[in-house]
Amino acid sequence: MIFLLLHKNQLKKNILNKLKTKQMKTIYQKLAQAKKEIGAISKDSKNPFYKSKYFDINQLLNHVEPVLEKYGLMVMQPIIEGKVVSLIIDVETGNDCRSELKLTDERDPQKIGSQISYFRRYTLSSLLSLQAEDDDANKAIPKKPTAKLKRNTGRSTFIKI
Repeated sequence: MIFLLLHKNQLKKNILNKLKTKQMKTIYQKLAQAKKEIGAISKDSKNPFYKSKYFDINQLLNHVEPVLEKYGLMVMQPIIEGKVVSLIIDVETGNDCRSELKLTDERDPQKIGSQISYFRRYTLSSLLSLQAEDDDANKAIPKKPTAKLKRNTGRSTFIKI
């Protein structure tokens, strides 16, 4: 009788594990279907300081949320333990996929707000592997000095700038 009870418990665990595995596949299958519909995001906002274009978080959410909702998925972007977290939750099963970035130790509220907006945009676009040209990447890489040719009374010399 003890063997039967242990056997029943093991069968129950196996069934639960299989159901859990099916649920995890389901969220990934839903994401795969949604990604096909989402496509590329065009950058229509302008950053006058860097003279670049970007898509703002509102444009991104307006583009992806209706498609995700169609497949029973929901986006949440809480700040948890000093990290901006993008969650895509399967509302049917409660399973989620996430991407997160740790906030810096910045103390200026306006800079913190900018950082949160930036991290929300990039954690969500990374989580969905969205296609968009990254104008900001060029700003993150320090520029190396370049040499320019300067003409001086018929002789060419290189100067570093």
